[in-house]
Amino acid sequence: MAAYLVRRLLLMIPTLFGILLVAFVVVQFAPGGPVERVLAQLSGMDTGASSRVGGGGGDFGARNLQGAGQLDVNSKYRGAQGLDPAFIKKLEKQFGFDKPAYVRFFIMVKNYLVFDFGQSFFRDISVIDLIKEKLPVSISLGLWMTLLTYLISIPLGIAKAVRDGTRFDTVTSTAIIVGYAVPGFLLAIFLIVLLAGGSFWNVFPLRGLTSDNWSQLPWYGKITDYFWHITLPIVSMMVGSFATMTLLTKNSFLDEIRKQYVLTARAKGLSERRVLYGHVFRNAMLIVIAGFAGSFVGAFFGGSLLIETIFSLDGLGLLSFESVLNRDYPVVFANLYIFALIGLVVNLISDFTYTLVDPRIDFETREV
Repeated sequence: MAAYLVRRLLLMIPTLFGILLVAFVVVQFAPGGPVERVLAQLSGMDTGASSRVGGGGGDFGARNLQGAGQLDVNSKYRGAQGLDPAFIKKLEKQFGFDKPAYVRFFIMVKNYLVFDFGQSFFRDISVIDLIKEKLPVSISLGLWMTLLTYLISIPLGIAKAVRDGTRFDTVTSTAIIVGYAVPGFLLAIFLIVLLAGGSFWNVFPLRGLTSDNWSQLPWYGKITDYFWHITLPIVSMMVGSFATMTLLTKNSFLDEIRKQYVLTARAKGLSERRVLYGHVFRNAMLIVIAGFAGSFVGAFFGGSLLIETIFSLDGLGLLSFESVLNRDYPVVFANLYIFALIGLVVNLISDFTYTLVDPRIDFETREV
């Protein structure tokens, strides 16, 4: 197991390098950039990140100026007409664009090895401090969603497998499929209207992870206040996640229950509980564990953007989205690096969980 662990850890290095390289190359060919964004702001053609979403931002204004003959077509940047070239050079140096692309890439990789992510282009704060500031929201949403999904879906999937074809199986299947079909953001809006001071009851808070007086509350009050705030966001994200995990667990158990070794165990007089959790569980859970890495990382980062926006939760999902729109490349690449690293580590943990569920699995004899 130790040799396998070393091989997997060493394999993470080229994997992270490849992810960063692909993203860096894509960025080089993407239109716009931090220098162009500053120039657009100076020329009054940029109204912020939201203007890019609607297509009415800096690029649109630059095209208008070019059509009017006011833009220097020989300029490297749109919106540079009338500006001192020395000022443009200063901007390039400030953002690091005075160096060739390959030099910038290897400097970034060297710094990332020691978790030095530099400064945000458009925020007066280091990237690592910015991520630390947003991390509690993403941890809260991703961790609780993943934990509750597994704690509910696995027992429910086992119960459905044991009662396959019964009324319980039909009713629960209908409920989780309907929940899967309802978009999370739509459910979030419904819960706000119903329970957060909309047209009906004002039971839960509308925004934030904690109350303004959270630091003044006793320890039990802090815990209560925290769960009071995250209830609606977690419910909104979690309802649609039950279907895949529950049906995957059910089908895995059904496949194992029908095998010969289960019939043999029952013929020996073992109790149904002993058969399910002593024999079937280990084999059936392998496929469920295999999907843990993807579901965890997806819940941790990818699935929370709309929920964060609706409930005014300033987390990593919203930070990544805004950073892409604003061309804040240090934040974009830092988030990508952290997401990829966490995904690789969680995937490695999933492999070791296999050995806990089924000790017969030996990774020492497996080629990475």
